[in-house]
Amino acid sequence: MDTLSSIGMGFQTALTPANLFACLVGVVTGTLVGVLPGLGPVAAMSLLLPTTFHISPVSAIIMMAGIYYGAMYGGSTTSILVNIPGESASVVTCLDGYQMARQGRAGPALGIAALGSFIAGTIATVGLMLAAPPLSRLAIRFGPPEYCALILLGLTTVTFLATGPMWKSLLMAALGLFLGCIGMDPRTGLSRFTFGLIELYDGVGLVPVAMGLFGVAEVLLNVEQSMRSTVVETKIRNLLPTRADWAASIGPILRGTGLGFFLGVLPGGGSLISSFAAYAMEKKLSRHPEQFGRGAIEGVAGPESANNSATAGAFVPLLTLGIPSNAVMALLLGALIIFGVQPGPRLVVEHPQLFWGVVASMYVGNVLLLVLNLPLIGIWVQILKVPYPILFPLILLFCLIGAYSLNNSSAEVALMILFGVMGYFLKKLEYEPAPLILALVLGPMMELSFRQSLAMGDGNLLFFFMRPISGIILSVALIFLVLPLIPGISRNKPTVEV
Repeated sequence: MDTLSSIGMGFQTALTPANLFACLVGVVTGTLVGVLPGLGPVAAMSLLLPTTFHISPVSAIIMMAGIYYGAMYGGSTTSILVNIPGESASVVTCLDGYQMARQGRAGPALGIAALGSFIAGTIATVGLMLAAPPLSRLAIRFGPPEYCALILLGLTTVTFLATGPMWKSLLMAALGLFLGCIGMDPRTGLSRFTFGLIELYDGVGLVPVAMGLFGVAEVLLNVEQSMRSTVVETKIRNLLPTRADWAASIGPILRGTGLGFFLGVLPGGGSLISSFAAYAMEKKLSRHPEQFGRGAIEGVAGPESANNSATAGAFVPLLTLGIPSNAVMALLLGALIIFGVQPGPRLVVEHPQLFWGVVASMYVGNVLLLVLNLPLIGIWVQILKVPYPILFPLILLFCLIGAYSLNNSSAEVALMILFGVMGYFLKKLEYEPAPLILALVLGPMMELSFRQSLAMGDGNLLFFFMRPISGIILSVALIFLVLPLIPGISRNKPTVEV
C-alpha cells in the first residue's frame, strides 16, 4: 500500500463522526489543560484514560494524542497573558510573549503563536508520515536482543537528558523497574513483591501511578505555593500578524519546526528542550539579540513552533519501535497495550487503520486548533480568572473518580494517593518522576526480551555484543552513561541567557 492510498485511508478513518468527535474533545481538552497552570498533559491523559475503555482503540488514541499537542497550543496563552507557563514547554514563551502583551501587542503574540504552531504541527506530521514506514520496515529485523538493547538505550538517554544529577534520574528509573516487577512472574507464575496483597497480583497500574505523581503531586505543590495570577489588562486585538511580523517570524517558524522534530524523535528530547534550543538558536542568529526578552516576536515564533513540532516527532519512535521518548509517550504506550495493540514495527502492517488514522487526525486536529483557538481566547482569559481554591479541589475530585473507575476498587485510589504524596516529596527533593514512569512501562518489556535473549544465547551475556545491531545500541547506551562523568560536560537544566 503506497503512502497516498494509506493516508487516504487514514483520512477516511479520522473523519468518521466518532473519531472526529474524539479529536475535537482531545484538542479542546488539551488546550484547556495547557491554559490552566499546574495541570500538564500527563495528568490530564491519566485522568481521561479510564473513560476511553468503552470506545474503540482508534478513537481513544486520537483523543489522547489530541490532548498532547493541544496542550502545546494552550500553554502559550498563559505564558503571554499571565507570565505563568501553562505547560513546561511554554516557559520560554514567557520571556518575550508577556513583554509583548505589556506593550499592548498581546494579539500579534497570540496570533503568531497559534499560526506558527499550526505550520509547525502540519509540517512535522508530514515528517512523521514519511519517516515512520521506512523505520518500521528496518525495525522488523529486530529480535529480542535488539529490543532489549533498544529499551535500555531509551532509559539511559532519558536519564541523561533529564534535568538534575544523573544519579537521581537513574535512581528513579531503578525504582520504576522495581515497580514493574511487582505482580506475577511471567515465566513461573509466582507472585513477586506483592506482600500478600491480592490487589498487587496484576502489578502496579500505570494510571494511578501517573495520576498520583503528576496530578495529585502538582496540586499539592501549587496549593503550597499559593499561586496568584494577574491577567494583563489590555484589549486583545489584531490577532492576525502584520507583514512585518510575518517577515520576522517565518524564518524562526521553519527553523524551529526542523529543530523541534529532530529533538522530538530523540529519547528524552521532548518539547521543553526543543523550545529552549530554538530560543537560543534564534537569539544567536538574530541581528538584534538585545531585543530578546523585551518583546521580540521571534522569541515567540521559534519556541512555539519547536515545541509543537517536537510532539509529532515524539510519535516516530513510539509507533515504529515501541519506545516512548517521554512520559506522555509512555502513557500512550501503556494505553495501546491496554487496548491489546502492540506498538512497534508490526503496527503499520497489523493495525494500518490505527496508525494512519492517528496520523491523519493530527492534520485534522491542527486545523481544529487553529479554527477554535483564536476565537476562544476570550473564554480562556475568563477561565484563567477562576480562583485556585476552587480549581484545585475539582482536579483532585476528578483524580479520585478516575482512579476508582479503573476497577471500581478503593485500592487504586489508595495507590494514587500514596504516589501523590510520594510525588510531592520527590518534587520537593528535586527528583524527576518521568524516568520512573518510563521505566514502569518499559521494565516488563525489557525483562521479557532479556529472558528471551538469554535463552537464545544459552545464558551468555556476551551474546548481546555478538549481534551487530544490539552491540552497537548497547555501546551507544554505555557512552550516554559515561559522558556525564567526563569533566566539562554539564547536565544542568537548559538555561537561556537573557
